[in-house]
Amino acid sequence: MYEAYYGLSERPFSLLPDPSFLYLSKSHDTALTLLEYGLMSQAGFTVITGEIGSGKTTLSRHILNKLGDNVKVGLITNAQKSFGELLQWVLLAFGLDYKNKTKVELYQAFNDFLIEEYRKNHRTVLMIDEAQNLSVETMEELRMLSNINADKHQVLQMVLLGQPELRTMLRQPELEQFAQRISVDFHLKCLDEEETKAYIKHRLAIAGGDPGLFDDEACEAAFMLSNGTPRIINRVCDLALVYGFAEEKQQITAEIMLEVTMDKAEIEDLAASDLGLPEFSKETEEQTPNKNQGGVGEVVAHVQKELQSHLGHAIETLRKMKLPRF
Repeated sequence: MYEAYYGLSERPFSLLPDPSFLYLSKSHDTALTLLEYGLMSQAGFTVITGEIGSGKTTLSRHILNKLGDNVKVGLITNAQKSFGELLQWVLLAFGLDYKNKTKVELYQAFNDFLIEEYRKNHRTVLMIDEAQNLSVETMEELRMLSNINADKHQVLQMVLLGQPELRTMLRQPELEQFAQRISVDFHLKCLDEEETKAYIKHRLAIAGGDPGLFDDEACEAAFMLSNGTPRIINRVCDLALVYGFAEEKQQITAEIMLEVTMDKAEIEDLAASDLGLPEFSKETEEQTPNKNQGGVGEVVAHVQKELQSHLGHAIETLRKMKLPRF
């Protein structure tokens, strides 16, 4: 929609994980280094956690693209509690036949596959995304599966990616033996304000645009609206570009970011009215401090505070309405 107008070769703030847009903040750089270390040092279990939208999947896709042909990767992208037969999912992840086999046959087929890859001097990695959804019983099955490794030879490595709940799960007494086998464990942090600014400029540059398309105050607003979560930054900035294009603006300013925010508040008012919640009304808007008095930070912080008062209750309605939200 707005790509040609702003001289962009593609959308810089797509919500889909794209390794080519990877921005390495200090935390993301450390996570990537530890992922690489875990894979290269033949760690049995590597665990990377982070908040929703913090960039875990993008990091994993980046490192998968860097692995050579001597590494066989099985990827389970959406783990669930109702996982069913774990071995079936594992064989499916590696493109192996899993149908009409007993549990013993499934195990033997996977064991034969690992031995054959090891004979070829190949390493085998099983990566599970959204691992916080796994049950304690399934986690224990994974631990037992790791017993395939013999002596100092790691024929199977596992990488678990998940939300903070995964760290909480791994502290449970039932998973003490599992936790003892984790060689690498890191929690990915969101971006700070300076990193958010650099992140926005980085993605604009990768998309062939002007890194200065968003002015400094717009970047500040993006940080305050997102708390430095990359996925939310993408959502806010993508909408801001749509608004800027519609208004034929040459640069995205704080005013445009606030316009997106206020329109979002109106959308939530519709949801709130259906739920009998207080609305972000005109009266509330009039109470918002003037930008010239307190600066964009005060304005956005005030708006964000008002939105959060009923955001949690409105979120389900917004999801059903399929409207943009931050």
